[in-house]
Amino acid sequence: MALAQGNLPPPVKTRAYAPNRLSGAPPATADQPVRLSPDTAAAPPQQTWYPAGQPADLTRLVKSTTAQSAQAAAPVVMNVRIGEHQDRTRFVIELSDPVKLRVFTLANPNRVVIDMPEVLWRLNGPQKPTGNGAIKSYRYGLFRPGNARFVIDLNMAVTVAEPLILPPSDGFGYRIVLDLFPVPQTKFEETAGWPADLKAKETVAEAVPLGPKSSARKVVVVDAGHGGIDSGTVGIDGMQEKDLVLDEAKRLGAALRKRGYTVHLTRDTDIYIPLRERVSIARGYGADLFISLHADSNPNPDVTGASVYTLSEKGSDKEAAALAKKENQSDIIAGVDLTGQDDSVSHILIDLAQRDTMNHSSRFAETVVSKLSGATDVLPRTPHRSGALVVLKAPDVPAVLVELGYLSNAEDCRQMHGDRWRNGVANAIADAVDQNFGRVSAGQVPSSRTGVAE
Repeated sequence: MALAQGNLPPPVKTRAYAPNRLSGAPPATADQPVRLSPDTAAAPPQQTWYPAGQPADLTRLVKSTTAQSAQAAAPVVMNVRIGEHQDRTRFVIELSDPVKLRVFTLANPNRVVIDMPEVLWRLNGPQKPTGNGAIKSYRYGLFRPGNARFVIDLNMAVTVAEPLILPPSDGFGYRIVLDLFPVPQTKFEETAGWPADLKAKETVAEAVPLGPKSSARKVVVVDAGHGGIDSGTVGIDGMQEKDLVLDEAKRLGAALRKRGYTVHLTRDTDIYIPLRERVSIARGYGADLFISLHADSNPNPDVTGASVYTLSEKGSDKEAAALAKKENQSDIIAGVDLTGQDDSVSHILIDLAQRDTMNHSSRFAETVVSKLSGATDVLPRTPHRSGALVVLKAPDVPAVLVELGYLSNAEDCRQMHGDRWRNGVANAIADAVDQNFGRVSAGQVPSSRTGVAE
């Protein structure tokens, strides 16, 4: 595509980010975008424009000995910069190597999604938006094996202009420049949505039939909530929910395997898995139990203690409804297309098998609360609650969601860092699994409350 000087925006005084520099051209910042001379525009040797599209595919710019040797390692995302102008908002990603990029938009809520191959994240305090431009906030992380993602939350409907790729110069790496221009909501919705091939992959991932039930060994699926692009709750001391629950899931998995269970983790690395796919994983393995691990937060920093949730059409109270809303937004945070999805659980509650599964889940939840009380503080008021949690919606797998404690509470945060607490909680939940299946772990004296939940 031939470039005319008029294709590039005029200078606009706004917040500056670190300069983009081109050989033979003056420094350019958010205040002064790069301008190309007519000769350069006719055959740009160091930069490439790609046609607008939904989505836009960007190919590697150069093939050199250096680039080939770098293929052994994942590209590194080094920085993010934002320029807020009167007529647009500019989002710049700086990388060590060129990558294939895919950009598309999602509505309800309005988001821009930037997909790329798996990368290493080396962002040290990346620039944050002021909130005055089109960008409200953004997140980044691993979304699928081999697939990294940015998700940009929008303050307004936008159209994404042709991405501009700038090659390395003057100490900067490759820079991908995306300009976001305000448009009417109706125009935004005309092109918003997952590309057909990505939508097909998600549909296949979710459509997993119920696996065979094992008569020899009980199967437990342990789900570490959030992950990858979705950090979950961030504690008052900076601890991220996704890291805490992944470590706890591994400890619980190890404890259960020692007791003879077949254990599967929905994730064992820092990666995001859509909520419905977590349900499908449990069904695909023919799970006898599904345990999802999370950590809570509350505006009141004095609220403390673990709690256990089971599925219900109507939440047990306002706090349960608020938690369900928070956890169910995980897919929105990760940039999953929710078009056409029914978040209501009412349609599965009419099935008697589902009601039996819910009863089993409730009995197991009471056992988990009882065992946890010996290893950690539990929520003093109604520690067993219920809510319309998407991750608990498997109609044929008893399931609970365990909130390990409150990352908004100083004491909960402090003890969550310790191996003693983490191992104690893992063993307490494993004890509950034993009691659920009528077993007693090695060396444990049977309790008068021991019962079989099947």
